[in-house]
Amino acid sequence: MELPLVVGVDGSESSLGAVDWAVDEAARHGVPLRLVYASLWERYEGEGFSHSVDRPAEQVLADNIVGTAAERAHRRDPDVKVSTEVMPQEAVTALLTEGHNAFAVVTGSRGRGDLAGLLLGSVSLAVASRAHCPVIVVRGDDAALSGSHRRILLGVDEAARGTSALDFAFREAQARRCTLDAVRAWRCPAHETTDHSLLTGDAAKFHEMRAATALDEALGKAVEDHPDVLVRRTTLEGPARKVLLERSAAADLLIVGAQRRQGHFVLQLGRIAHAALHHAACPVAVVPQRV
Repeated sequence: MELPLVVGVDGSESSLGAVDWAVDEAARHGVPLRLVYASLWERYEGEGFSHSVDRPAEQVLADNIVGTAAERAHRRDPDVKVSTEVMPQEAVTALLTEGHNAFAVVTGSRGRGDLAGLLLGSVSLAVASRAHCPVIVVRGDDAALSGSHRRILLGVDEAARGTSALDFAFREAQARRCTLDAVRAWRCPAHETTDHSLLTGDAAKFHEMRAATALDEALGKAVEDHPDVLVRRTTLEGPARKVLLERSAAADLLIVGAQRRQGHFVLQLGRIAHAALHHAACPVAVVPQRV
């Protein structure tokens, strides 16, 4: 059974943009699309309208939202299989539930109920923080949303923290037939106090070399498993979140891992993923790292 690509819809422009992006993604990977709208009208109004001839206004709204989204998806690519569901739950709960059996969950960066000053919608942030599957928050300009950069950006952390984000990134690059830009940031402490033999010369060079070695080690098996993916390896000095945000302007998708705390059912997003979700210039995929 093929796991669907789940999209949270609510009628907002942001969610409709997410539908467009998700249709293209579903077509690339050959998976069905599932459009989900969370509505609590049944819980609060169901009994009162059980004997009424007229449908509740909230039910009409819910049906119109998923119907419009499904029609939009069909117009964009008639070959993508689409299903819809109105779930009597809170939006976060509904999407987390769907995420247990999903290829990935896709959301817009803002919802209908979010305040104008927010950089990222509360639903998108909560789902990205807690989902058991990859979560993609669709944001960015037309070039990023259309995939015209032909580049996937992957932030590579310690190799020991799991390979889920790596595997996801290579599958994306392979499906898109584009370059995978694997980046590892490094820092040189202002006052180095180690007696390591390589630090007798240029301390910055030592840290750069160490970052390059770590990057090679992290990519090793994934590169072997995907020989047809063109990988560009880059090490850059600076805070990782700053480096990735700057390079996201020339990427179609930024992929970051989120490590799960041992014994907990929530994800530790960390500063890098949090910054990417709020400020990246392209869609962001947060991938749970299973360690």
